[in-house]
Amino acid sequence: MEEFLSLILEPLKGLLTKFGLFLPNLLAMLVIVLAGILLAYIIRKILVKFLNALNFDRWSDRMGFTRLMRQGDLWSKPSATAGTVVFWLLILITLMSGLSALQIQAVDNLATQFFSYIPRFLSAAMILGIGYMLAGFIRRTVLIAAANTGFHYAKIFADAIHVLLIVLILAMVMEQLQIAPGIVLAAFSIIFGGIVIALAIAFGVGGIDAARRIIEREKAHAREGETKDAIEQI
Repeated sequence: MEEFLSLILEPLKGLLTKFGLFLPNLLAMLVIVLAGILLAYIIRKILVKFLNALNFDRWSDRMGFTRLMRQGDLWSKPSATAGTVVFWLLILITLMSGLSALQIQAVDNLATQFFSYIPRFLSAAMILGIGYMLAGFIRRTVLIAAANTGFHYAKIFADAIHVLLIVLILAMVMEQLQIAPGIVLAAFSIIFGGIVIALAIAFGVGGIDAARRIIEREKAHAREGETKDAIEQI
């Protein structure tokens, strides 16, 4: 009978011992998670107020971020969206930190991979934001320059340049995130080459009239110069 009880109680004692060792880690995880959620909530409130003080929403309207959000079916203010993104990023960091407190090997490996991936995510976000602003600026510059030269397809040409830059930026972002780099490189090469060929054909066909006007203008200036020289010689 004693041997039977020992067979039952020994595993139970081992389980209770392991649970007693694991309990402090579990409590530490709960404290980290609760404190992290509270801190993330406070940081979100402060960030939204700070962005509102800087008129971030108006700046987003001018730069085209608000329009991009509406196209993506996001109807909140840009400042609130930025606060929400930061909030959930902090929540993820908090959860990973809390899970690391459990001191479980598999969870530790997952947390290590997550924290090593954060710099790539932040750099990809910076590339996407700055690249989108530069693409919009270049599009407006090309549109104004092409329209001033009398190019009939100025808007189409500027939109094609914008799409080309967006494709380039997305390829850079996906390469930074290490998302199927081989497939991304092949797709980017095909799309980039196709757009360049289309632009060359469009510019060659649509730029004939503009080129003729430029040449005629240069010839007219040359004739005026020759006429002035002839008058001065007389």
